[in-house]
Amino acid sequence: MDLIVNFTPTGMIPTKEMTPYVPITPEEIIEDVRQAVEIGITMVHLHARDESTGSPTYKAKIYGEIIVGIRSFSKDLIICVSLSGRTFNEFEQRAEPLQLEGDLKPDMGSLTLSSLNFNHVTSINSPDMIQALANDMKLRGILPELEAFDAGMINYAKYLENKGLLEPPHYFNLLLGNIACAQADLLHAGIMIRDLPNNSYWSLAGIGNAQLMMNSLAIASGGGVRVGLEDNIWFDNERTKFAKNTDLLCRIHNLAEANGRKVMLPTDLRKLLNLGVGYGEYGRIYHPSRETALIEDK
Repeated sequence: MDLIVNFTPTGMIPTKEMTPYVPITPEEIIEDVRQAVEIGITMVHLHARDESTGSPTYKAKIYGEIIVGIRSFSKDLIICVSLSGRTFNEFEQRAEPLQLEGDLKPDMGSLTLSSLNFNHVTSINSPDMIQALANDMKLRGILPELEAFDAGMINYAKYLENKGLLEPPHYFNLLLGNIACAQADLLHAGIMIRDLPNNSYWSLAGIGNAQLMMNSLAIASGGGVRVGLEDNIWFDNERTKFAKNTDLLCRIHNLAEANGRKVMLPTDLRKLLNLGVGYGEYGRIYHPSRETALIEDK
């Protein structure tokens, strides 16, 4: 299978004080995505920032500005918006980007499958919140980008599938190397890949120095990669050189070429995930009526 490249340009943590290369404003993010499209990516995972403070924001208006800018030059790039619980805990805040419609509609929304601790902060994802976000995406015809930091989160995805809140085909980001979660080694990655539900596509991400290792493992073993300054701001493990997003993407292309793998086109992943073709048709091709109720426990 061709290589899924999931580009993560910004994230919630990097600031201009940490690295001059992280894109913060809509214009900066759009430009980094434009350069990424020229290099070759399959999808983009967006975080929005408040332009006055640089802090993370859930505002649909800012996400909309970014999305319209991207779609001015790429009509079929798969776009995922972040629904992170690291900063915002109210459903109405986290779900606001899902309200975008028409040419601004995202194809996907991130769904972290449990609460977890990072180095200095907690991401709160209660069962009720996860299920409410999954249900909202299902009703709106938006595919969850399933984020799993350990094998237990994958098991929870299977539980949600049994409840009818998730429907295959699935796309998973498997994130390894966080201090309180699965570590970035072959055994942890293998267990998580083995436990994925049927009809799942996946990418490996590594936190910090683990990014290159996990990306390399994924390329060599037939999976996809999640790559960008969201997960690692350094180009080298000695941390002597700040990375640009273009640096990280060009390295992925070199590794892919060495392994005889082509980067998957957005059009091809759209077909695999039952997404609209782009060019005005975004999100899941089929989704139930908005009147569908949350399915009760079986």
